[in-house]
Amino acid sequence: MTEQRRALVVRGGWDGHAPEEAVDLFVPFLREHDFDVVVEGSLEAYADAELMAATDLVVQCWTMGDILADELRGLRTAVAAGTGFAGWHGGIVDSFRVATDYLQLVGAQFAAHPGGPLVEHTIEITGDHPIVEGVHDFTLRSEQYWLLTDPLNDVLATTTITPGPDDPWHRPVTSPAVWTRRWGAGRVFVCAPGHLLADLEVPAVRTIIERGLLWASR
Repeated sequence: MTEQRRALVVRGGWDGHAPEEAVDLFVPFLREHDFDVVVEGSLEAYADAELMAATDLVVQCWTMGDILADELRGLRTAVAAGTGFAGWHGGIVDSFRVATDYLQLVGAQFAAHPGGPLVEHTIEITGDHPIVEGVHDFTLRSEQYWLLTDPLNDVLATTTITPGPDDPWHRPVTSPAVWTRRWGAGRVFVCAPGHLLADLEVPAVRTIIERGLLWASR
């Protein structure tokens, strides 16, 4: 029998990313893969050292907002000790804009989505990794994230933002779209697509996220 793992799902923040509905798409998947799933609507869970030490995977869907120092310290400590950390879109890369220690943990920060909330763009698979194995380049009509990032990320997919005639940048900008990151004994997984609930139902996006959740877990 497979030993059951624990997944802590933390959802909240800006309602525009439908955090409750979005995570509900993946809770059944986690349970099917033998996770005991705990769902929290507060960041206070991160400050619970006993809970975090017993958690194998944190799935966060919390756009914008603020995180308290003890909550952030608890999250970073748990990930460094082996708890996985995973999420998609603004729920993980636009979560706590002024918390620099959080940005260092995740490896990127949302900067803009040029062209508005719905723009057709391509996600190009660039990495060789089980998370993207068999997944080919695909197109979305949704937000295309321009991210500020660092070289510690292992990038598995990218998207390129091409300047229009009225844009102030002068050459195409390529941002990571999917990446993994090691943090101490822990693993971090991020999928930048996922603005719309419909995006999360796109087979390529859903496959990448589901595999990423399993990969990140302790």
